[in-house]
Formats: sequence, C-alpha cells, structure tokens
Amino acid sequence: MPTKTVQIPTPDGQADAFAALPDGDGRHPGVLMYPDAFGVRPVLEAMARELAEHGYYVLVPNLYYRHGPAPVFDLPEHIGEEARPAVFAQAMPLVEAHTTERILRDAEAYLGFLTAQPEVSGGPVGTTGYCLGAALAMRTATAHPQKVAAVAGFHPGFLVTDAPDSPHRLIPELSAEVHLGLAEHDLTSEAIGEVKQSLDAAGVAYTVEIYPDTLHGFTMADTDAFSAAALQCHWDRLLPLLDRALKDG
Repeated sequence: MPTKTVQIPTPDGQADAFAALPDGDGRHPGVLMYPDAFGVRPVLEAMARELAEHGYYVLVPNLYYRHGPAPVFDLPEHIGEEARPAVFAQAMPLVEAHTTERILRDAEAYLGFLTAQPEVSGGPVGTTGYCLGAALAMRTATAHPQKVAAVAGFHPGFLVTDAPDSPHRLIPELSAEVHLGLAEHDLTSEAIGEVKQSLDAAGVAYTVEIYPDTLHGFTMADTDAFSAAALQCHWDRLLPLLDRALKDG
C-alpha cells in the first residue's frame, strides 16, 4: 500500500498531508479525508490506508499547518479521560484559529492538489470527515458542488451552530449524495430536523443515522469512545456511498 507525505501549496503556505493510494498502476477516484480536532496521527493514517485498499487515492491534510507540520502538538498513544484536558488545551486554540475563511481557502487548495495528481482519475471526488472534519467536509462540498459528488460525516462537531454561516445553512447548495453517522448525543432532535430540512432543500439523496450505543468519537480507535461495531457500520455506509458516487456514475 503506497503512502507518502506530500506538500500542498496554499495561499498561506505549504500544507503537509498524508496520502495513501492503491497498489499498482492506474488512476483512482480521489477522496479528501478531514481528521478530527486531534489532527493527523496513526489512527487517521490507518483509516486512509484501509480506504485506499478499496480503490481510492486518499488525502488527509494537516489542518493546522500554519502552526507547523503534523503532529502540531503532543498526543498520547491513547487519548483517555485523564489525557483529554491537556489535549484539548492544546487543540482548541488551533480549532478556534481555523476560521471559515481559512477553511475555504484550504479546501480549494486541497481539491486542486488532489485532482491534479497523476494517480487520480478525472471526475468528481468525495469528502469525508470526523468530528470537526465532518463540518469541513460539508463546507468543502457546499463550496464546490461541481467537484464533490459524495460527502460523509461521522460524529460531527460544529455542523449546526448559531453562526450565520453555520455549515448546515449552506447545505442547500450541495449537489453531492450525503451520509451523516451520528453518535447518540451529537445533535439534538431539533438540530437533526434542521439538517434534514436543508438536505431536502438541496434535493440530494441522503441518509442521517444515529448509530446505536455510541459516544462522540466512536470511529477513533485511540480514544475511549471507540466502538469496533460502530466503526464497521461506518465502513458499511461510507464504501457504498463512494462507490455509487465516484465509481458507478
């Protein structure tokens, strides 16, 4: 399974990113995979490799490249309850500095880089993300409806906020098929209703699903929230979505 660290030119510098792609020659659909707030690390790299095994070129950008190459801050091998306060103390200032303007500038750069790779086939790409990354995947898809044909978000954070430019308010601009996989307490029933109303307005195919017996962060094997069953459910939803949108179209 070929993997490499790449440098993506952006208006604000060079973003480092992890890339995984299938063995052998040929061109493959591209997927932009946004990490959670803890950033690029071994668990995200493993997930990118697994997705690449199914025939995708997967790009996982360092969201915090303006502050240095990944890992931007120290992370324990397992992010348990005792470690979380210290980790969040490092991560949250970086999350807060990652404004909508920066997100959109970066998204354009990431998509431009991904689609220009010789191993990436022509046609649309997919975006997927976890926690914070789910909101970034959605912002990317709504800002580039002609380029993104599939968007998936798992245990999303920052997807429904009071801000005028909250990601959920922009969903009517989508043209991509959508899957959102929620932990049991990620969104209120009212927020889920708002998201579904926006998806209906977009006129796209979608599923919004609460994965049973889950905690926020259920896909991340290096956290206490991890659920092997929910991670498998995530793959069972994500892979058919990408296949339909990027391979069968």
